Amino acid sequence: MSETTRERFIRLAEKRVSRAINDIRLIGNLSDRSNYEYDESQVNEIFAVLRREMNACTKRFEAARKPSQAKTFHLKSRSKP
Repeated sequence: MSETTRERFIRLAEKRVSRAINDIRLIGNLSDRSNYEYDESQVNEIFAVLRREMNACTKRFEAARKPSQAKTFHLKSRSKP
């Protein structure tokens, strides 16, 4: 039996979010100053790019929830011939 699109979404979402959480934890490990040397601008850059990607991802889901736009165009005011 083939999986439904909902089942595929759930399977992939769980796998990808779990992987992202793990990778974020690994990024957090970089905070250990006994093993790594970094400055605040590098830390700010890391979090800025992560926020930017999260915002872009959120916008994609928000756009998918909105009703589709009309496929045709009509002028609001038509001039009479």
